Amino acid sequence: MAQRTAGHLIVECLVEQGVEFVFGVPGESYLAVLDGFHAHRDRIRFIINRQEGGAAFMAEAHGKLTGRPGVCFVTRGPGATNASIGVHTAFQDSTPMVLFVGDVASDMRDREAFQEVDFASFFGPSTKGFAKRVERIDDARRIPEYVARAFATAMNGRPGPVVLVLPEDMLVQAVNAAPLPRVEPVEAWSDPGSLRRLREMLLASQRPLVIAGGGGWTPQAAQALQRFAENWKLPVANAFRFQDTFDNHHPLYAGDVGIGISPKLAARVKDSDLILAIGPRLGEMTTGGYTLIEVPRPKQALVHIHASAEELNRVYQADLAINATMNAAARSLEVLTAPVAVPWETWAQACHTDYEANLVPQALPGEIDMPTIVATLQQHLPADAVLTNGAGNFASWVHRFFRHHGLAKGLKTQLAPTVGAMGYGVPAGIAAAITTGRVAFTIAGDGDFLMNGQELATAVQHGAKSIIVLLNNGMYGTIRMHQEREYPRHVSGSQLQNPDFVALARAYGYAGVRITRTEEFEAQLLAALARPEGTLIEVMLDPEVITTRGTLSGITQSALARQQGAA
Repeated sequence: MAQRTAGHLIVECLVEQGVEFVFGVPGESYLAVLDGFHAHRDRIRFIINRQEGGAAFMAEAHGKLTGRPGVCFVTRGPGATNASIGVHTAFQDSTPMVLFVGDVASDMRDREAFQEVDFASFFGPSTKGFAKRVERIDDARRIPEYVARAFATAMNGRPGPVVLVLPEDMLVQAVNAAPLPRVEPVEAWSDPGSLRRLREMLLASQRPLVIAGGGGWTPQAAQALQRFAENWKLPVANAFRFQDTFDNHHPLYAGDVGIGISPKLAARVKDSDLILAIGPRLGEMTTGGYTLIEVPRPKQALVHIHASAEELNRVYQADLAINATMNAAARSLEVLTAPVAVPWETWAQACHTDYEANLVPQALPGEIDMPTIVATLQQHLPADAVLTNGAGNFASWVHRFFRHHGLAKGLKTQLAPTVGAMGYGVPAGIAAAITTGRVAFTIAGDGDFLMNGQELATAVQHGAKSIIVLLNNGMYGTIRMHQEREYPRHVSGSQLQNPDFVALARAYGYAGVRITRTEEFEAQLLAALARPEGTLIEVMLDPEVITTRGTLSGITQSALARQQGAA
């Protein structure tokens, strides 16, 4: 074995794991690793970001796209704390990710040295923490062991983030160790007895509903899920922000269960007599604040299939809990023998009819018709386009009206934070553009965009192109909506004085345009698709258009009437 520095060995271990792109902000704490990226630049690319939060979001998005850990490098202290937002997103979204943190030298530890942080405490693994595992590599000879374990931990069971801490002095040590072979995730299969029990529960049901989502899905798993649904004629809903898990065009599709859920679908969830949850944690957003499916014992019979044994029966006491990865679970389900006829065919058809009815928009004020804009996106974006968003009411337009063909068609097309982190969409779209070459489309709000808008510089530097539609209503819209609902006409902390977003985009090297009427949008979208550089299309949205279903003044009047009634 040839001797090399520990920093170079880490890069070689990443190459062995199949890593082609690494996202990060450079720091003096890991200069030896940066030198390794230079030495192996023909096999792995270091994507230079402008802020660690953007870098961590890019790594998380890459993990969602590929199913293998997205990799991020940051320096100690402020670098790591900035990156924590991406680690938390990976944790709650069940996304495989490995964060490498350059740290103070070993002889400086525990003195509150420059930028020192106790990373085990900060990121520490727990059901309420950031990471599945936090480890510090003090012995350079063990780098291959730690890196391989980090990848295995990030992918196995419920996917999630792992943090590896790299003391600065360790990275310059000479070492003879060699990388370990590529790690593949293990599959956990459903036991035959549970599958027999599941079949019995299906046969006894009258109104079953599948809710699919969570981490760990592959195209093969999604295709097997579709065959299972078709065999049994089961209506399928997708969990919050996993809308590409099941084809939205399929006649068995029932819609998405999350924020802004269709009232009819919410009623269907409550009225079902059997919930088959395949993959999701059944968190607060997917369960409507734990009301659609009550805790700890749902009124519906519940079959919960999840890759993590620790997740099963943690929040919900299921009638049947099955510990299985999505690939194994879906392939097990597709071979369950279905009866010739099932009693819920009309129910399944009605679920899809409700979904299609929800695609019909309400009339809302202003010169911008957002359903028409989303329909234009649906018409012109290629089927394999990656759609990204951060957090805010603006995202509900694509969540409600855009229809994903989904993983069953072979590619992941939605990148959205179930953790509800603002600022995710812009870096996620840029990461998708850099690493896949596919069309990357981002919808953002004016508040959301400025959380990570600096990453347009990253896109330009690395020759990437994304298309961003920025809805500008001059406020943190979601917060203002809640303010009017709880404290009508008491506006505080939600107003925004915005920059010239068009000029800002152009300063970064993007094309920038502004529209004020719906009919202007199609030409600008087509121009954005045609031009080589990225484009920001600012859409001046009437502040009254606060949700896909109602107006800000309507929320205010309802709140005032409620207060008067209570008085």
